[in-house]
Amino acid sequence: MRVRRVLAVCALTAVAAALAWVLFIGLPRKYGGPGTKAAAAVSETTPVAPGRKISVRLYYITEDGSRLYAVERDVAYGEGTVQQAREIVNAQLAPVVEPLVSGVPQGTKLRELFVTENGTAFVDLSREVATAHTGGMLNELLTVYTIVDVLTANLPAVTSVQILIDGKEVETLAGHIDLRRPLAKNVEWIQES
Repeated sequence: MRVRRVLAVCALTAVAAALAWVLFIGLPRKYGGPGTKAAAAVSETTPVAPGRKISVRLYYITEDGSRLYAVERDVAYGEGTVQQAREIVNAQLAPVVEPLVSGVPQGTKLRELFVTENGTAFVDLSREVATAHTGGMLNELLTVYTIVDVLTANLPAVTSVQILIDGKEVETLAGHIDLRRPLAKNVEWIQES
């Protein structure tokens, strides 16, 4: 009986060590986490030049609540893809006034953002994106594609987006849309002008 306990403890220790390696070394290497060129680009970006702006399309929910529509806005210019992506996401998350309706729950903040060499943007949002979400499949789709499309439509270097919450991969925001992999642009949810 004692030998079985020792073997069980050894097996659990091996599994824990393997899991720790995957979480802290394997996944960051694969997805461009800390220690890679993509993450280094975040800290090497220069601050936004005062007054310089670019025009981008931000996405808001249509009056009937069934789709997204684009609104042209000026946002601060960011040097390089990562800094520009941060400026765009922060503009998208900013509070809005009527008649605009944001697809992203109020209070959601951008925690971190990096872009891999293959064009996948990892957007780490604060927990409010899930905890303050109204739920429902359509609302969740509109939230997800607000974030995905605002980057893929405005930045040619970004081909897909993976949404993280509080630094962690999640299965869904509200139980419907699979967020375990990066998502490509999907214009099906965007209303034509």
